[in-house]
Amino acid sequence: MIATRARWAAEIEARARAYWTVERTAQLLGDKQPAIRPAEGAVLLRALGLLRDDASLPPAQARKYFQINHMVALLGPALRVLRERHRTIRLLDVGCGRSYLTLLLAWCARNVWNHPIEVWGLDRDPDVVAEASRRAELSGLADAVRFEVGEAAALAADREVHGVVALHACDTATCDALAFGIRVQADVLAVAPCCQAELARGWEALAADNVEGALAPVWRAPHLRRETAADITDAMRVELVRAAGYDVRAMEFVPAAHTRKNTLILAIRGGTADVRVGSAYEQLRDATGGVDIRLARTLGRAGIR
Repeated sequence: MIATRARWAAEIEARARAYWTVERTAQLLGDKQPAIRPAEGAVLLRALGLLRDDASLPPAQARKYFQINHMVALLGPALRVLRERHRTIRLLDVGCGRSYLTLLLAWCARNVWNHPIEVWGLDRDPDVVAEASRRAELSGLADAVRFEVGEAAALAADREVHGVVALHACDTATCDALAFGIRVQADVLAVAPCCQAELARGWEALAADNVEGALAPVWRAPHLRRETAADITDAMRVELVRAAGYDVRAMEFVPAAHTRKNTLILAIRGGTADVRVGSAYEQLRDATGGVDIRLARTLGRAGIR
């Protein structure tokens, strides 16, 4: 098996060196400086299904290639913090899916930063975990990255975790990932929320009860309720994480033309928790209807309503 994988990797590397000439590489990258170039990271990119067997990079896969490289660039300051604070970075990927990003991070730690890393990916779907494990094995990163079926709170509570990543964890799963990271005092939290429906459900209940408020016209309109609640949910999350002692930024990480789910919340632990900062969450909650989100309840910041 090892010999077969080694032959496969050698063949992919040879094809990539032949295919990715200086001209082709320049045509693909232009003035971009990605963390991983096609010829240098051909084995990983092939294992991720981005490169074809002939080492070419089709347009659809090229978009994913640039997306994960862009994400690594956005995480750059946070990743430097982790390298400065820890001899071996221990990273948890919650709802890891097929784990494009964390496999790339493991590759960069080994081949770019020369810094030890241990990545642990968790997902509820056994088929997804099996595929991510297969990719880690093919890419030669199985010694640094491993995947399991389960929930962070149940499986990772007794482990040292320095960074928590959750990309497109649906609805309250993003709150759970943030709460777990805060509880274990992870230095870095990076989440890309998806399907923020909890607050919209609360607003729908207000509309059904004919509750009056400044946002009542939004509560009563399903589309406006859904879209507005997504942004307000993320603003609430930012304030709650900030109150827990983190420096927090919310930013666009992919153009809206690709997906509306394009917000990255990036937090770096910078000091002690400040309960006074939490009043910003409470003011926002009260101004928009008084509905708490799961993160507030988990952290003990929820109000009476």
